[in-house]
Amino acid sequence: MHITTTDYAVASLVGAVGVIIWRVREGRSAVTLKKILIPPAGMATGFSMFAVPAFHIPWSWAIVSFLIGAILLAWPLLATTKLYRDGDVIMMKRSAAFLAVIVVLAAIRFFARGYFDKLLTVEQTGALFFILAFGMIARWRAAMFFAYRELTRPQNAGSAPAAALDPET
Repeated sequence: MHITTTDYAVASLVGAVGVIIWRVREGRSAVTLKKILIPPAGMATGFSMFAVPAFHIPWSWAIVSFLIGAILLAWPLLATTKLYRDGDVIMMKRSAAFLAVIVVLAAIRFFARGYFDKLLTVEQTGALFFILAFGMIARWRAAMFFAYRELTRPQNAGSAPAAALDPET
């Protein structure tokens, strides 16, 4: 079975729209540890793809891909996500910039994949982008976890300051 450029474009667009819808819905309800930890845990099951030889890539490529996701591409997610206390619950402040971040990341992925597909198999390109995305999500969710823990510590129970995920703020 051969995946056409049109198939890939449609799948990418559906995926981007799904992430946007998920994020908007997520921003309307209280943040819990489950909501922070389950997405990366569920995504981690994707590493099972490496049991299939077609998805094998060199370790150095995997490490670089993870680091690009965790260092470069996680930054916009960290900068546009804020947690704050609202009474007895922790909420996520919605950022208008988050939509732009998701669209730009989807565009980068789409155009970069067109380049990498000329050098690698579709499976290897998918493996690299999966690792990149996992690095991005893992760092973002780890920052959310620590911000959540800070806001739920007993000394913060009565205060309402926002906890920025960006380590520079």
